[in-house]
Amino acid sequence: LEEAAFQLQQIFRIDISIALNILGIESMRAGHHRVAFTCFKLAADRGYSKAQFNVGLCYEHGRGTEKDLEKAGFYYCQAASSRHPMAQYRYARYLLQHGPGNPWHRHHQAVTLLEQAAVAGITEAQAYLGVFYMRGLQPQEKRALKYLLLAANSGDAQSRYHVGVCYEQGLGVQQNLAEALRHYRQAAAAGNRHARERLRA
Repeated sequence: LEEAAFQLQQIFRIDISIALNILGIESMRAGHHRVAFTCFKLAADRGYSKAQFNVGLCYEHGRGTEKDLEKAGFYYCQAASSRHPMAQYRYARYLLQHGPGNPWHRHHQAVTLLEQAAVAGITEAQAYLGVFYMRGLQPQEKRALKYLLLAANSGDAQSRYHVGVCYEQGLGVQQNLAEALRHYRQAAAAGNRHARERLRA
């Protein structure tokens, strides 16, 4: 009986959190940012990862509350620890740009989170990792190309352009100008300015 009561309590708690988060989203769409933030915060403090992510966004962009990157990082971290993919991406970016503590540890943790988010299908994480591995102190070109292709196949025109560069210069793949042109054309058709300039060149 105690177990059943506990289960009901958990379900009730989750349902309230979901409802508060939905109310927050609707309030944000209606332009009621303070109300939205309050709803997100109530749900976030109950441990609901989607609301924790939304609180992070509010703090990062100053919507419904004062802008506070440290608090944004805290809530992204909470959501990321529940394996929220977009929070993993945002928290990784926070760690790389603003995070406290040991730089090597921050870097390692950020890359792990980015890879988890990329595997979960977050295009932004795939694109970020592609460039990250291409431009690092010790470039890992094949790994970079893998993530750039994932992002490009998800519709990211900038990543499609970078894939073209890889084929043109033979980075992580056999040089192939015809393949480079194909990727540049696709990126240009999607509105990428760099690809259009490359095609003219």
